[in-house]
Amino acid sequence: MAVSDRAPAQAVRTSGIPLVVVAIASLQFGAAIAGTIFDEIGPAATSLLRSLFAAAILLAVWRPSLRGHPARDVRLVVVFGLVLGAMNLCIYESFARIPLGIAVTIEFAGPLGVAVALSRRRLDLAAAALAAVGIVLLADPGGGAVDGVGVALALVAAACWAAYILVAQAASKVFEGGRGLAIAMGVAVLVPLGPGIAGGGADLLDPRFLAIGCAVALMSSVLPYSLETEALRRLPANVFGVLMSIEPAMAAIAGWLILDQGLRARDVLAIALVTAASVVVVRAAPPAAEA
Repeated sequence: MAVSDRAPAQAVRTSGIPLVVVAIASLQFGAAIAGTIFDEIGPAATSLLRSLFAAAILLAVWRPSLRGHPARDVRLVVVFGLVLGAMNLCIYESFARIPLGIAVTIEFAGPLGVAVALSRRRLDLAAAALAAVGIVLLADPGGGAVDGVGVALALVAAACWAAYILVAQAASKVFEGGRGLAIAMGVAVLVPLGPGIAGGGADLLDPRFLAIGCAVALMSSVLPYSLETEALRRLPANVFGVLMSIEPAMAAIAGWLILDQGLRARDVLAIALVTAASVVVVRAAPPAAEA
């Protein structure tokens, strides 16, 4: 391959990196803001408000249609939506019980698994191992301070996150722009609908909760998922998966600033390890054309 051909490919790969970073920051600070109303309406109701507003905004912007798409595309976008809804509901239910930084760190087992499964290079595997050490330190297994149900929910969210990476990438190839995401978000509303109404009741119509729900939808769904969908067009799935390792660091910072969830020395060390793994993989990743 000529140098002139490599440069555009490298530029396309690199241009996907800031999209992911902005998406992560927006998502985690939005999640922390969502956590401020868990005590009042519950995590399921908060997840429902987020999904409803996100679906309304994305459907209005993209005006998607399934006309002309074969049945396999319809099945794909339905699975995309169900995975998205389950991931959002489970992680909210998780960090209603354990600190945001710990929940997201455990959830990161999902994209980490994708990175390991798809990697062809020893460097990716070494970086994934480094990130795994950080995850274990931050989750503090056997310490007795972490709620077991919260951990289990975070693990379910991790499985959903792994599926999300793969399904979203597949959907981005058959639906133009954000149309696949918009349809999927409409489907995702169905997941928290029952528990959300049961938990929130009439409070779901309170203007204050509606305003917070709309803000959370923009920060935690509309902006990050739109950016991630575009990034998945520019980055290999394994690079995207390990790049997401800055999620725990961002979540811990957001939890500390907004929810007053402090950081221990071991937390800082664990966050540094996970972030270092991301830096190693991104700096060493080949151009997308060669991945």
